Formats: sequence, C-alpha cells, structure tokens
Amino acid sequence: MPTAPRIDPAAALLFVINGQAGSQDGDATRDAIESALAAAGRNGELLYCTPADLKRVAAEAAAKALASRSAVVAVGGDGTINTVAQAAHAAGCALGVVPRGTFNYFARTHGIATDTAEAAAQLLAARPAPVQVAAVNDQVFLVNASVGLYPDLLEDREAWKARFGRTRLVALGAAAATLLRAQRRLKLRIDLDGFVRELRTLTLFVGNNRLQLEQLGVLVGERPDGAPDNGRVTAVMLKPIGTLAMLRLMLRGAMGSLGDDDGIERFEFQEMVVNPPRVMRLRRMKVAFDGEVARMKPPLRFRVLPAPLWLLKPGATAEQRTAE
Repeated sequence: MPTAPRIDPAAALLFVINGQAGSQDGDATRDAIESALAAAGRNGELLYCTPADLKRVAAEAAAKALASRSAVVAVGGDGTINTVAQAAHAAGCALGVVPRGTFNYFARTHGIATDTAEAAAQLLAARPAPVQVAAVNDQVFLVNASVGLYPDLLEDREAWKARFGRTRLVALGAAAATLLRAQRRLKLRIDLDGFVRELRTLTLFVGNNRLQLEQLGVLVGERPDGAPDNGRVTAVMLKPIGTLAMLRLMLRGAMGSLGDDDGIERFEFQEMVVNPPRVMRLRRMKVAFDGEVARMKPPLRFRVLPAPLWLLKPGATAEQRTAE
C-alpha cells in the first residue's frame, strides 16, 4: 500500500500563486491566505510568479516541501493546479489546492471549497490522501486530456475570455461557436489492450474526473466504497456529424445526457496508445490537458499512473490517507 508523506505542522506551507502581487485580486488572495494561516497558528510562504516562471517555481517549491516535510499549494485555475501537481507528483510531496478557476472540477470532486478563504482554512486542517493521476506521454492530467476539436475549443475559449471576460457564460458561448463550425475530421489509429483499430473522429476526449463526466452524462464505473477514482479513465469519441446533430449533442451535454447519444462512443481503459496516420507521424499533435494546450510528438500514450498524487483533502479518514 502507498505511504502518505509526513507533514510537519511547524514547517511552512509553500503557496505557488500564478500572478503578480499588488493587484486588487492578488491582495485579496494574499489577505485570505494570511488570515487563515494566522487563525490556525501555521506558517506559510507565498511565492508569486509569472506564467513563464510557474514550472520552475513549482518544481523548486515541491523539492523544498519534500525536504521540510511540508506541502506545496497551488493557488489558481486548472492550468496552475496542473503545473504544481506535476511537480508535486514528481517530487512525492503533498499537494494543497486553493482553486481560483472557472469550473474547478478537480477541487469540487475532492470536497475543496471554491471560496479562497474557505479553501485556505480547509487545507490547514486536511491530511494527505491518495488521488488517481493520469498522463498523456509525460504530461500529468487531473481532469481531462484530448486531441482534435477540444483543443481548438480551449484556444477559442481563451480568445473569448480575453475579449469578453472570464465567466462561465463566456466559456459556454465560445464552446458553442467552436462546435458549430467544427468540420475537421481526425483519423486515428488506436491500440487498446492489444487490439488495434482505425477510426475517424472530431475529437478524442479522455476524462479523469468523475464530476465532469457525470455532469455530461458520461458515467464511469463506481468503486464499492464510493470513492471518486476507480483505477481507469474514460474515453469519449465524437463521431463526424453535421451541424444539426452537433446542436443535438450540445443540448444533451447541457442536460447531462450526452452518454445516451448515438453521436458519441465511450469506453474505459487503463492504457491506450494513439497514432495519427503514418504520413503524419513526424508532425506534432495538438493536445489539451486541464485547460492548457501543447504540441506533442506521437504516439500519444494515455494511461493511469501507478503512483498516486497525495492531496491535502478535507475530511480524509485514516484509511483514505493510507490508500483509497
């Protein structure tokens, strides 16, 4: 059974904050975290950084947290949490989360409050519990990873947010616009459990978050103890369809019944290898993971990682802290 990292209450928690200190929002975040630390009699170090420095700062903070028997805490949206989680998982230290994103699927799945002050107070009383982690090639993802239409959707969403603001309504509007103009069909070769198949799809989406999949109506197998992880991830493939069918899918997704639609195919797995056609294998593929987009060299290997992420999880029992 995996052993949880030990936490020294006297050691300073290391808060990695993607943003600059001194802004109104940054000051409010700092005040909420410092108030929670003072109320609990704990020490903390707030590490502000730019997006360009986030990976380096996260890796340094994770190494320091492991050496001091503390935890590194991600303060930000899905992309920030992903980067800090990757560093924490590699180092083997505990991870805390203070979510500040739009949907916050990872935090909500694990009972973490979306209010900054409440989340900071929660993590000071939390204990490490193992959480399932997946990866595409060497990139960890906590919520989802995908190729095809979905990465285009994320890029469009960021453009809309830059123009109209960072709200859920703007995010949904961007998604609708992307889906309605979707035409590009992706040809893939999939190797799953020794069986190889070729297919055409608008997008291949791999979900590692039960809450998001439930809200879409794409349910995954439950564990007998009701835990959110089951050792597998869920693939959802969107078949090439026309505009009217796409509108129907959008409606079903909004109603939480996407899994009942003939326009999609879904299945669970532990490991899957994805390749483009042979003539395109020298090109890098656009891949989305937890709200970020990058280009990766194929083949793409999606898998559940054997080692868990140790999350400072509110209400974790002694049994959960040993092995979920």
